[in-house]
Amino acid sequence: MNKIVNKRLLNESIYLMEIEAAQIAAKTQTGQFVVIRVSDEGERIPLTIADQDLVAGTISVIFQEVGVSTYKLGALEVGDLLTDLVGPLGQPTPIPDAAKRICIVGGGLGCAIAYPQAKSLKSKGYEVDMIAGFRSHNLVILEDEMRANTDRLFITTDDGSYGEHGFTTTKLESLINDGEQYDLVIAIGPTVMMKFLCVLTAQYQLPTIVSLNPIMIDGTGLCGCCRVTIDGQTKFACVDGPDFDGHTVDFDELMARNAFYVDQEREALEAYQEHVCKLTGEVRTNG
Repeated sequence: MNKIVNKRLLNESIYLMEIEAAQIAAKTQTGQFVVIRVSDEGERIPLTIADQDLVAGTISVIFQEVGVSTYKLGALEVGDLLTDLVGPLGQPTPIPDAAKRICIVGGGLGCAIAYPQAKSLKSKGYEVDMIAGFRSHNLVILEDEMRANTDRLFITTDDGSYGEHGFTTTKLESLINDGEQYDLVIAIGPTVMMKFLCVLTAQYQLPTIVSLNPIMIDGTGLCGCCRVTIDGQTKFACVDGPDFDGHTVDFDELMARNAFYVDQEREALEAYQEHVCKLTGEVRTNG
């Protein structure tokens, strides 16, 4: 079992959790992930490794409370033990040898994965710009960390409440049209954001790597749930990815597969919240 040694609320529903895992910390490379189980009966939760501390022997993960399993994970406190922690899994992010100037684009929770990419690349001498997009000011996370590990950080918000008003795609196109020349774009965020960003970068023949987030269970390629279509071929995100050439991804298929269990997930969360309310005596309100 692995102990939680630090827990921090980043916004209203996103937590950073630092976990004792010396062996995983020693082997982790940027882009890889772990699978966590909160209890013996719990489902397996895949989470990208956001950071590692070799001296302390810890790794950090960042997650949002969106379903039963992540709510249960969020209920744990410093000193509690995880039932299972497996990793590092997946392939490290492949950076082309010719890439020297890189733009990283993160959307919402995807910034939790984009940030370690920026940190790693900056430490290796790459020139790194980053566009971080959020719906509104109150959802912004990791601003100080992202700013400290990039040459330039651009924050956009859908509602204009912070940074620049607009989407990440709009900002990237503006930078390109202003003469910025990037060798590579790395995009991490909602699937629809990555899709349209890849449509944009294809117009400029700009190589683009995306980090995919399909339904995943075992993390070893055996269950087949994380299959994605890449350049017309079936790949498994947990062992072949999670990073792929964005211009070869069938995003429409990925979005359809990710939505397959939405109703069941909502029903499970409602049942869990009702159960918690009964245990605590709280009155549940909509939302």
